[in-house]
Amino acid sequence: MGLGFGTPPSAAAAAAAAAAAASSSAVLASSSSTRAAPKGNTGVAVGLHEEMVSGQFGAECKPNVVSYGMIIDGLCKDGTIEKAKELFWEMKGKRIFPDVFVYNSLIHGLCCKGKWEEAKSLFNDMVDQGIQPNVVTFNVLIDALCNEGKMKEANGLFELMTQRGEDPDIFTYNTLMDGFCLVGRLVDARKLFDSMTRKGQKPDVVSYNVLMNGYCKNWKMEAAMNCYREMIHNKVMPTLVTFRILITGLFMAGKVEDAQKLLVEIQVHDPVPDSFAYKIILEWLCKNDPFPKAMELFNSLEDCKVEPSITTYNGLINWLCKAGKIEVSWQIFRRLSDRGLVPTLVTYSIMIHGFCRVKDLEKANDLFLEMEEKGCAPNVVIYNALMRGFCENNELQKVLELLHKMVERELSPDDSTVSIVLDLLSKDEKYRECLDLLPTFPTQEPRGCNDGFSL
Repeated sequence: MGLGFGTPPSAAAAAAAAAAAASSSAVLASSSSTRAAPKGNTGVAVGLHEEMVSGQFGAECKPNVVSYGMIIDGLCKDGTIEKAKELFWEMKGKRIFPDVFVYNSLIHGLCCKGKWEEAKSLFNDMVDQGIQPNVVTFNVLIDALCNEGKMKEANGLFELMTQRGEDPDIFTYNTLMDGFCLVGRLVDARKLFDSMTRKGQKPDVVSYNVLMNGYCKNWKMEAAMNCYREMIHNKVMPTLVTFRILITGLFMAGKVEDAQKLLVEIQVHDPVPDSFAYKIILEWLCKNDPFPKAMELFNSLEDCKVEPSITTYNGLINWLCKAGKIEVSWQIFRRLSDRGLVPTLVTYSIMIHGFCRVKDLEKANDLFLEMEEKGCAPNVVIYNALMRGFCENNELQKVLELLHKMVERELSPDDSTVSIVLDLLSKDEKYRECLDLLPTFPTQEPRGCNDGFSL
């Protein structure tokens, strides 16, 4: 979450501003250093800061809490925690007292680095200095504790937050609920969810998703579906994340038919998941279910009036090829144009690899020529697949022809191409002279994977 002070201009602009202000007021110089501090520009900001400290901008131009805060925030976002800590102690040494923004930035940075003990110590220091932690402070710490599974500490901090009169926001509730779900404390997660409304905080779609995800991962599908019904009743619109959680959960629980029913039901909601939900189902079926059920589901897509995308087809075709069902994948490939879809480089690559795998090199080569005719340029991966197939089939002249074509297309060979060239030479030394015609390839034995190639 953002703990900074806005989105400043570029580091170059900040540096120029600082140079122009070298003899002016401390306000201008301080502004230049802070404007250089966003993520990626901290080097410029630190340089300007050091010039201010050394007095290059004059005795009146010294860093203040704003400039320190912005630079520390930028360093933390860059992951440069040690430098941020150094500046933090430097400012305290100069009796420039950190404010809540400085503490939040450094606490957040420490938590991101897994330095929970240091973050906790800094929080205690903050309280000792009489600085009131705000909702951001508590959210950062609660999030870090939940990620570590330290739910007793996270819940204790939540209670401390309310005791100090700091109202939790939706992020606080969602984070703590997610933490409870991650450690299987679903009853506590639900109690926290129910308490939100009583305290005037309306659950959002993330709140419901967190709870449903917890139920699904703990095989409590009835509770997950009840939560979904409650969500719809309360007019909180589901998202694609909602559908992914529920459909995946139903499949994990073996409730395939329920997942298919949900797929039909969610068409009435907006946004319609289009091929997204189908992709989830097909991925699961392809990994876990017999071939007939996967094909039955895929063939039923039109009944739901949702047209799968080319990405969905690529997933199915790839699974079919790997399952050895090359003819079925070929039939689907040939029907793509009937559905108004154009095969992509990935689609062609999947099919060519599939044909090479079953030694049907004629079809693989025909498809290679077809994609070129249709303006879809093969990449080195496709060339390698086809060359490997021909090489293993001892059709060495065709391998050489493809190597020539690679050079003509100005395609750079990779490690797999090197391996194919070596196999070619090992089969027949006469091809060494032919390879002399190819300026991209060597005539000497490579000393390593890339030696001898003009990559």
